[in-house]
Amino acid sequence: MPANGDFVVEVDAAARAWLDSHKSEEPRVITYDVHRCCGGGKICDVRVRETAHSDDITNYAAAVLPDTTRLVIDPRAAGRLPSRFRLTVRGLGPLKHLDLDLSGEEWGALLYD
Repeated sequence: MPANGDFVVEVDAAARAWLDSHKSEEPRVITYDVHRCCGGGKICDVRVRETAHSDDITNYAAAVLPDTTRLVIDPRAAGRLPSRFRLTVRGLGPLKHLDLDLSGEEWGALLYD
């Protein structure tokens, strides 16, 4: 895992516009959740969201975007993410949200390794 702050996070034009229209004083969080389904399978979920009051981000990896927007990364994701990645926007209308822009291999390593 890269050392704290060693992540290089790029932002495409859509993500820049989204961030500009959704300002936040708190850092954005890249979360990593694992859920078990009834058959014993595992479902991994990665999201980029605002910090919640219940978040304990003291052990999260830190990254700073070029415009000084702060980002913290769940340590389980930080250990699997490439040191350089991009944020983009996915979804339509009110379901638009920030997301990671990774290659298929990078998604595979993040979700299934």
